[in-house]
Amino acid sequence: MSMLSCVPCRSVPNDHSTAIPSTTMRRAIALSGFMLFASFAHVASADTQIGGPLPPPPDQLYGDLFVAVQTAQIYPDQKTFVDATPNADPATIVQLYDAHKNDAGFSLADFVNKYFTPPSEPVITPPANQSLRDHINWLWPELTRTTTSAPPYSSLIPMPKPYVVPGGRFREGYYWDTYFTMLGLQESGHEDLVDNMLDNFAYMIDTYGHIPNGNRTYYLSRSQPPFFSYMVELAAKVEGGRVYQKYLPQMRKEYAYWMQGASATKPGDATRNVVVLPDHTVLNRYWDELDTPRDESYLEDVQTAQQATGRTPGDVYRDLRATAESGWDFSSRWFGDNMHLTTVRTTAIIPVDLNSLMFHLETTIARGCSEARDFGCVVQFIGKAAKRAEGINRYLWNSNGYYGDYDWKLAKSRDNQTPAMLYPLFAGAAWPDRAQKTANVVAGILLKPGGLTTSTYNTTQQWDAPNGWAPLHWIAIEGLTRYGRRDLATQIGTRFLADVKNVYAKEQKLVEKYVVEGSGTGGGGGGEYPLQDGFGWTNGVTLKLLDMYSPGE
Repeated sequence: MSMLSCVPCRSVPNDHSTAIPSTTMRRAIALSGFMLFASFAHVASADTQIGGPLPPPPDQLYGDLFVAVQTAQIYPDQKTFVDATPNADPATIVQLYDAHKNDAGFSLADFVNKYFTPPSEPVITPPANQSLRDHINWLWPELTRTTTSAPPYSSLIPMPKPYVVPGGRFREGYYWDTYFTMLGLQESGHEDLVDNMLDNFAYMIDTYGHIPNGNRTYYLSRSQPPFFSYMVELAAKVEGGRVYQKYLPQMRKEYAYWMQGASATKPGDATRNVVVLPDHTVLNRYWDELDTPRDESYLEDVQTAQQATGRTPGDVYRDLRATAESGWDFSSRWFGDNMHLTTVRTTAIIPVDLNSLMFHLETTIARGCSEARDFGCVVQFIGKAAKRAEGINRYLWNSNGYYGDYDWKLAKSRDNQTPAMLYPLFAGAAWPDRAQKTANVVAGILLKPGGLTTSTYNTTQQWDAPNGWAPLHWIAIEGLTRYGRRDLATQIGTRFLADVKNVYAKEQKLVEKYVVEGSGTGGGGGGEYPLQDGFGWTNGVTLKLLDMYSPGE
């Protein structure tokens, strides 16, 4: 099968459709794209505005041209093209491509260079000899963006207020990253940016029905781990209980997004992000509306689907996209054989982190309803949270002594030991005795010289050994402290902070992930792209750890 022949239709309404269209169907899709172009013709020479119509994502805008560019790897990073802006109306560009692609001497690279402007790569040059703390505080304005409009047909979604990006190739805001970035912003006294980003996410919920993976059109088909309620709680610690009431409508709307289809789903089946187990327990999974290759990782996804034996491409693409929603893209945590991406089965897995976050969302909605004096709502959501906690402790407790994921299609626990086991402690859904057992597994298996390893498998994927990630360390520290294991929390925090300090001392930068195992620690590796500098969530967690363990530095 050629790469081009396995490109599926973009819009698939249910979880089981795996149709693979022919070239004729792809042309029909391209023609439907031209109809979309007509509806956007009035903005062809104007920027996209807040709340205005958005152009389709790049794969729909450019059709066969998109496939050709990504397949030919015109840019080393697949994300570059989908973040580029067209220099003319997309319909015109596509027509020119169709007219000339078979000409003698036609150069696709030259064509792309003529009709597209790639995203700029800002160079961040910090002053010399900054302390780690000073460097992070200096970085905040360097990573802050204001994009109240976007260039015509750009994939960027405008946001009403300034926001902080992670850095490197991540030129837009990301959902779950933002919570950990907010921790540091609040520590630095930037409560204004905390409020701005909360307002941006409230806007996204009001406008699109959910908070997408990031503010790009190609991210709209999925969300990310739902930390919005934690962001509300963070702001409320400084600004008071009114914050819970202010964002209550958006929390309820986000909850409705994640729970779509729950009442109509039969036991033993799933709809979108909802799984109803045979005993009627309702839990959540990661999912994406689409079963096509991701725009930003098109070629990688096509190659993965080609190598996955016995599976339709659509099923593979859906699971790859669902993994992107999890934020753990990619990890042995989602693999059927624990080692190979081709066995990814994320939609068959009920994740312990997602359901812990949903528990917190339910309890935070109850708090917001209390502030609004809507006591019927309080009772309703306390009841939902209680059922959720019961489901977590029934299905997401591994008999080997830790919280973990559950494969609902195989009806058995996943035997993967990862820091995700600490999410029930972080959210307060863990039973006390089980929290202690989980802590002992963390100490005995996951704790390494540089902090917590992300899994017990080394698969070359970035969310596996030997890497450690700042957000998972914060989840661990908060969760263990909540259940009285401050000793272990301190070991985890001080070891990871030492790893961050070591890399900063050598390279004067913070990075996305770190090696925490073995004799030498440092910047992490693996995954679909090179190690990224910046880096939003590392900055935020590191500031918190500095104040906890090195307040004089």
